[in-house]
Amino acid sequence: MPTKNIPITVFTGFLGAGKTSIILSLLPRLPKDYKVVLLKNEFGDVEVDSQLAKQSSLAAVSEILNGCMCCVLVGQMKNALLEIREKYRPDRIFIECSGSAFPATLAFQIRELERETDNDLKLDAIVTVIDAENFTGYEDTSPTAKMQASYTDVILINKWEHISERQLDILIDHLNTLNDTTPKIKCQGRDGVDPNLILGLDSKLFQLEAQESLDTRHHDEVETVTLYKGYNLARTEHHGHAHHAPDAHTEAVEDGDASPVSEKDLTEALSSLSKETVWRVKGFVRLERGLHILNWAFGRYELIPFDDAAGEHKGSIKLTVMGERGEVKRATRRLAQSIRAQVAS
Repeated sequence: MPTKNIPITVFTGFLGAGKTSIILSLLPRLPKDYKVVLLKNEFGDVEVDSQLAKQSSLAAVSEILNGCMCCVLVGQMKNALLEIREKYRPDRIFIECSGSAFPATLAFQIRELERETDNDLKLDAIVTVIDAENFTGYEDTSPTAKMQASYTDVILINKWEHISERQLDILIDHLNTLNDTTPKIKCQGRDGVDPNLILGLDSKLFQLEAQESLDTRHHDEVETVTLYKGYNLARTEHHGHAHHAPDAHTEAVEDGDASPVSEKDLTEALSSLSKETVWRVKGFVRLERGLHILNWAFGRYELIPFDDAAGEHKGSIKLTVMGERGEVKRATRRLAQSIRAQVAS
């Protein structure tokens, strides 16, 4: 019988805050024989961050797609954690939540699992990642963003190098009005944060006896739309959670025009997006110089070369666009027209 429990660290934060980058930056700073499994909750069906994660030193990546695991996919999260425990018996589980996840609801589920597994699975910490450059903007339209900053063990301030010292001071003052007792740590760019600062915290948040009735309607804040070119979405859209070891792959799909996208057209189209209504764009684009992962958040983006050694991606464009409900579809149609793609119905 195992004598050591499996601690769970939950990463929350609004869309584009940089949760995946911080998680991946932690891995090289952990002991080489330290086994970590990542459970990710993705919006839409484009498993972009998980593809990046599977190229890292993670023992495995498990995905929960097309929903928020703090409300509509509650049972799937618990089942996924139990499956990870049985299949991998890792030293630690990282959970990366979707941008609209309410941390209290997730934490209560993990507390229930603590009881059901006799503390074999145990909540170690809730870590909230804040996008310093855009927090005051999206906080106005997202009550969940405020909740994420309020109910947490530690706040990581990411992308602070993009703002002035005065703006950073104002942000920290504002965060202190939401939560004046939680440590606030500035991330060090691509180096992220020292693991010793966020692991082994033994969280006391959200004990079962303190549970109250929680409203999970926050998921309505975010609407997702898929646009594509050269992909048959009827064969690739799916719900539920998929389990992948790092060398696993999914079925290749191909349909229609798979010609490369003009990088000039893509750049112009992305620059025309309003970060007031579009908060995140991520997915795969095939340029003349090869297949890339596109990661756009609040006006900034990067194109990361992607080695599709398994031949999973035969199409040209497959993007998930996330933003304000009722507005993002119009913006996605304009984006699709600019890069000659189609919007999934």
